[in-house]
Amino acid sequence: MTVIVILALIFALLALRLYSVLGKRTGHEQRQMHVPVDDRPVVAVPAPSPAIEARPDQVRSGDSIIALDAQNGVRAIIGADRAFDVTRFLAGARGAYGVILESFWNGDKDRLKDLCDNDVYGSFATAIDERTAAGHVLHNRLVRIDNARITDAALTGGTAQITVLFEADIAAITRDAEGTVIAGSMEDAIPTREAWTFERDLRSRNPDWILVATDEV
Repeated sequence: MTVIVILALIFALLALRLYSVLGKRTGHEQRQMHVPVDDRPVVAVPAPSPAIEARPDQVRSGDSIIALDAQNGVRAIIGADRAFDVTRFLAGARGAYGVILESFWNGDKDRLKDLCDNDVYGSFATAIDERTAAGHVLHNRLVRIDNARITDAALTGGTAQITVLFEADIAAITRDAEGTVIAGSMEDAIPTREAWTFERDLRSRNPDWILVATDEV
């Protein structure tokens, strides 16, 4: 009996000490919290930027890319084609200028036929044929376009015409059949000023403008 009592006292003493160590928080324990599903963080998806609408009046007085005499014509074209954009048109005109020159220099008649009307194409084709008959080969390069400015614009019926003045530097060499240089230099670029007129039927679904006239200025 005495042994049982002694063992009971020892067990009680051990239990008391174990509680004093494990039964209290020290402040360093990691607390676990239940987070409901609806309280999870939400990643915000930014709304898409609104589309930039074409301005109804893209012609401003004193605009450096549109000559004063061309502003009324540009306004008329914008009124007939609300999708027309001056900046985009000039970017396309710059591209067409380079492509047409390269096609002419390389004698690519098929490409020229797609980009020019019959009269301009005929002039280019004749010059290419004469050059070929003479055995001459052009090694020209468009160095840069310094400026492209709308100098005239008109709307006749549903047909729009816009004239762009290009100021550019071109390096040009002409070689004969033996490869001898007979004119030009690739080291000295030649400043050029040309007025090119582009035309488009605004009633057509075809968005392309074609070259209808070229003039040296």
